[in-house]
Amino acid sequence: MFASQLKFARLFFLCLIVLVLVPKTNVYAQNYSESDTSALIVSELVSQTLELTKENLNAGHIEDAKLLSKITAESFPSHLQNLRQNNSEISDEIHIMLLDIHNGIGSIDNQQIISEIEVVEKLLPQYSINNPNYGKAIAYLLTIVDEQYQIAIIEENQTLHDLSSKLVNRSYELFSNTNYDARLQLEINSFFVELKDKINNKEDFLSVGTLITAINRDFAGHESVAYDKQKLYENIRSLYGELLVATDAGDYKKAEDLGVEAYLENFEYLEPDIEKVDSQLLYDLELDMREELRDMIRNEQDPRVIRVFIEESILPDLSAAEAKVQELGTAGLANITLEKELKEMGDATDDQKSGVRSEIDFIRDTLQEMLVQYKNEDYQSAYTSARTAYLESYEYVEIPLRAIDPDFTLEVEFQFAQLRNLIKEQADFDQVQEVAIAIKRSMDESERLVSGTGTLAPAIAFSSSFAIIFREGLESVLILGAILTYLEASRNNRFKKHVYWGIVAAIGATGITWFIASFVIGISGANRELIEAIAALSATGMLFYVSFWVLNKIEHKKWMEFVKAKVWQATTTGSVMVFVLLSFFTVYREGFETVLFYQAMSGFAKYMEAYVGLGFLAGMGALFLIYYVMRKLGRKLPLRALFGLTMGVGAYMSIAFLGNAVRELQVLEIVPYTGMIGVIPRLDINLATMTGIYPTLETVVAQIVLLGIYLLASAYVLVVRPGKEKRLASMRKSHGAEVNV
Repeated sequence: MFASQLKFARLFFLCLIVLVLVPKTNVYAQNYSESDTSALIVSELVSQTLELTKENLNAGHIEDAKLLSKITAESFPSHLQNLRQNNSEISDEIHIMLLDIHNGIGSIDNQQIISEIEVVEKLLPQYSINNPNYGKAIAYLLTIVDEQYQIAIIEENQTLHDLSSKLVNRSYELFSNTNYDARLQLEINSFFVELKDKINNKEDFLSVGTLITAINRDFAGHESVAYDKQKLYENIRSLYGELLVATDAGDYKKAEDLGVEAYLENFEYLEPDIEKVDSQLLYDLELDMREELRDMIRNEQDPRVIRVFIEESILPDLSAAEAKVQELGTAGLANITLEKELKEMGDATDDQKSGVRSEIDFIRDTLQEMLVQYKNEDYQSAYTSARTAYLESYEYVEIPLRAIDPDFTLEVEFQFAQLRNLIKEQADFDQVQEVAIAIKRSMDESERLVSGTGTLAPAIAFSSSFAIIFREGLESVLILGAILTYLEASRNNRFKKHVYWGIVAAIGATGITWFIASFVIGISGANRELIEAIAALSATGMLFYVSFWVLNKIEHKKWMEFVKAKVWQATTTGSVMVFVLLSFFTVYREGFETVLFYQAMSGFAKYMEAYVGLGFLAGMGALFLIYYVMRKLGRKLPLRALFGLTMGVGAYMSIAFLGNAVRELQVLEIVPYTGMIGVIPRLDINLATMTGIYPTLETVVAQIVLLGIYLLASAYVLVVRPGKEKRLASMRKSHGAEVNV
């Protein structure tokens, strides 16, 4: 965790340097292009790194090649918006190819990877680099050197040492394009000479890092912010004016392009300042400009509605943001650090959470469509669907997710890349399906991280856990209590210790069962999801059985007859082992069921384990209380109410387990998937797992059928059968009276 936070902090420090580094001369400051600067940074870093990657592939050094390719795959996205402004046609293509290259190393032929690298190398020169900020570019490259050289020294990695050396040499060459005064030129030049010597001699990374910091401080200490923020606000207002003219004329395509330009090419550069003064206002503006307005235009709503939305919602918020930024001033903004800590799970706005759920639903549907296309050997359409799922949806999920867990975000990017690679290779359907399943799993995890656990889902986890242990333990407490009471009443106290031995043995056996079950699930690997689905189905069947067993014992008289039969069996034999085995199997049977139920729940109550544990402890406490009331106080328990409650809880949980089991099988492509979003409520992922309610036809039908069985069986046991027995008893009584007459 610390390593990922350190890495995240480094990236933000790097971005801080990049944001503030602009040459001293005002003429240059006015002409510098952010998109050109990003293009220069990416071109230098990617070309140098990929050159080394090819060398390692040709030498058969797969691990080092993969390590190098990861650097480019991680760095490129931070410049993506600027790069799209420079050349939108190749930016997304390079982005995807870098991910695919990294993911393909070690799994596909090296020569194919080298061919793809050469394609990227041919695309890079297509960026227009006319007025870059060389100070920013050098600072960025040296920050990469600082990070990779440290790893190279600690892990004795020659490949990363070579990369550090190449990047320093290239940074020194780029320095010749800067325009500083003679004194500063001489100072920085001497720093570079010393830096190159230190790296060539493999000196300690602390001294190298100190020297890099000194060079970057020279850049930062002699530079000022380049672009005019006020001009960006004016551009947005102007573009929205043109947008309204376009919608009035019915040209919604042009209106959408203008809206995108206002957001991507102008507002994006205002976001850091607005976030400092009012983060909620920033989120509101992002939602309105990026999603709400775009949806209105795509749906070709009445121009008057669009005008009202822009003039009464977006523009007032934009003016408010501008006023707050101006009020704080440049000095005030500079005093607020840009470095951020990772956010906590669930630390996102309600709009972001809702947007993530919507995008994830689209990704799921698109992946389902992709699998159908691939199975039908329509590989081009399948590739387009896989690319669409990533570019048009997951990038929106990344915005709040990256601030919470950047490493996981990158991992999912690589999963998408792996999927695209497999499709391009026309791999076996099973391989493509396996990766698609992994991505679906990652979508659940993405939603959990962004949404958090909330309050209702943990409450259900607590109550369900309480109900499991209470329901399972109640029967054991009643039987064991009756046995011990009978032994005391019959003065057979000598057998009590054998009852306790059986209890201790059963608890130990239950612990071993839990360990074995956890071990089996833990080592199941790719089949883990199937095992979890089977566990959920088994728990459903077991709960169904025990619920009706309880239903048949719900009358106090029937229950006591059952208990007395058990006790009589033990005392009449007089065998010590009978008491041991009776108490052992009484406890272990419930313990085995408890293990099954908790293992099933553990697969669905992710991040709510603490609430499950508290529910377990509370349930155990309630059982001890019942035992005390029954044994010490000699009170009769309301068995009918208790059994009725446990039967109802068991029914609810079996329905929830069934919904989750069917959904697991859908993810594994074993059960068909028929989406019903808009018809069935789309619950938050945590609430859905605790209730088993998902917006698919198959899960809902399965749950309704099981609920119907419970209702019919309950009506029969509680109403129909007692009525029959009452009528039969009445007939017997009447018949007996006639005989007496």
